[in-house]
Amino acid sequence: MTLAIDVQDLSKKFGTLQAVNHISIQIEKGHITGFLGPNGSGKTTTLRMLCGLLTPDSGHGQVLGLDFPKQAEAIKRQTGYMTQRFSLYEDLTIEENLTFIARVYSLDRVATRVSETLEKLGLTSRRKQLAAQLSGGWKQRLALAAAVMHEPKLLLLDEPTAGVDPQARRDFWDEIHRLADDGMTVLVSTHYMDEAERCHEIAYIFNGDLIARGTGDQVIAQSHLVTFEAEGPRADRLAKDLTGKPGVDMVAPFGAALHVSGTDRGRLEKAIGPFRREPWHWAEVQPSLEDVFIHLMRAAQAKQSKAA
Repeated sequence: MTLAIDVQDLSKKFGTLQAVNHISIQIEKGHITGFLGPNGSGKTTTLRMLCGLLTPDSGHGQVLGLDFPKQAEAIKRQTGYMTQRFSLYEDLTIEENLTFIARVYSLDRVATRVSETLEKLGLTSRRKQLAAQLSGGWKQRLALAAAVMHEPKLLLLDEPTAGVDPQARRDFWDEIHRLADDGMTVLVSTHYMDEAERCHEIAYIFNGDLIARGTGDQVIAQSHLVTFEAEGPRADRLAKDLTGKPGVDMVAPFGAALHVSGTDRGRLEKAIGPFRREPWHWAEVQPSLEDVFIHLMRAAQAKQSKAA
């Protein structure tokens, strides 16, 4: 296994706010890692420290084989970064924006590189279109083109698909997997559970703490969460009867169905027992990532409240 990132004790504080709390991150070359967590959890701060845009308070190790954080400038040159908001020039065309980026990176063969990037990202037919005239999905594609044009070894994506349609999201992820197949290491922060499932592994950050890490199946197994699903006429209405019952840690409607979860199987089955009758059908199911992350967040909140 070749690690693209191997960093320990990474932390950052802003005033009294501990944005990232002494976490360690190891990511294999060519892997796509999803960073999940609520707003303000430390995802963006972590990404910015890893690529050298933000100086950590502590942390040591290697990124792309370079000393972290001493060689931050060298790391930055081999990293592509796509921000949450579109940050290119809207009064320039797609081609002009990419030409500008190529010159910022002092790339050779500028015209050739721009043409190759336009072709790879499916932008050739729109090369003369102003960025301001692009839809959210096309702006996203242009931003990705700008982030990978200098052929980085590490790509950081900060909530890249917010506000774009499902087809654009799918096309975007197909491109990300193509880049990873070519050896690029990708870190992506997202709020979408279906996108988390597209990652090779996921890391869940809450209030600066890394509270879960692994593949989707590993994170689900590590949660020790037991989930039963109720189906039938308006099974979702059972939520009000089951919420707060001993053994029931979480109740979540899924359309007309209902997920009821807890970590104590015996108490959970006792709680749902009176409702395991017609017209509802109950079955044990694997918890979804959404079930697990809500459970983890509530457990972390309770732990931090108790510590305070």
